[in-house]
Amino acid sequence: MSDWVSTFPGYKQALSSGKKFFGRVIQTGPVPQHVGIIMDGNRRYARTHKIEIKEGHSLGFNTMANILELLYECGVKVATVYAFSIENFNRTSYEIKWLMDLAKSKFAQINQNGLLCEEYGVRIKLIGNLKLLPADVLEILRETEEITKNNTRAVLNVCFPYTSRDEMTHAVKSIVSESTKERVIINEDTLARHLYTGNSPPLDLLVRTSGTYRLSDFLLWQCVSPDCAIVFVEKLWPEFKPWDMLKILVNWGFNKYWYGNSSGSGLNPRTLRDLESDTDLELFNSTPHVGFERRSELDDDEEEEDTDVSSQLGTEEETMTSEDDADAKVNTKIAQ
Repeated sequence: MSDWVSTFPGYKQALSSGKKFFGRVIQTGPVPQHVGIIMDGNRRYARTHKIEIKEGHSLGFNTMANILELLYECGVKVATVYAFSIENFNRTSYEIKWLMDLAKSKFAQINQNGLLCEEYGVRIKLIGNLKLLPADVLEILRETEEITKNNTRAVLNVCFPYTSRDEMTHAVKSIVSESTKERVIINEDTLARHLYTGNSPPLDLLVRTSGTYRLSDFLLWQCVSPDCAIVFVEKLWPEFKPWDMLKILVNWGFNKYWYGNSSGSGLNPRTLRDLESDTDLELFNSTPHVGFERRSELDDDEEEEDTDVSSQLGTEEETMTSEDDADAKVNTKIAQ
């Protein structure tokens, strides 16, 4: 049904207007500043719909453009997409060549038109082990970076080719190289700064499509933060629509607003370190905290039980002492 609707005259204009409208609505609440996307399911979609695999990848690229447009309308500052894994070099030479050709053609279009980048002020940044790319592909990608380098409103990190293990290895090598020139304090912050995403905000939301419940070596360091929500979607990537992304953003903003974190865990969105005034402290103390109260009740019950046990033990000790005294008197009389 959705494929038929997309062919209706005026569909694209209506979709673009809808993105702008809902984008303004989303901006009234919390908005994730950094969103990561694992665009999975292009090949399965092609096999399911009996089309060539290269057509599945092409449809996936169009989906990416639609989703990115919505994200930037909503106020997302950085989007990081998993475009090509280093592990994908293990696929057939035909598919690898097609993926490289697809990248060249699509980025060439961006270089010629660049409507999305111009409209939203998007700067494209390539991250990954670029030494593995063919020279002609790397040239076009570098040209795209150069054309968009002055855009400052938003950033699109294109992971091509990329794995998180390779990223962390690169970070360690960079730290070692830097330490030979100057004194470096090595800690978690140091490693985070040397990652490919070191200049990006912390990852707030990670979305993976195709119903696969794993991260496939993508942003492993960045997504372990308790402030990062990970969402797995059953739909294949070409089937993933802006409406699906919109629902995820609404749910993220709702949990962030009411619970203070994107996953919705916790009974109260505020903690003591968030309180900045005596009024806030009074409000916090007057707010019911079910978990805390229940814990206090249990503590009181345990204290009462401990008191009862102690009293009972004291009575038993007194009884034993009296019995010992009586036995001692009997023994004394026998001895006399």
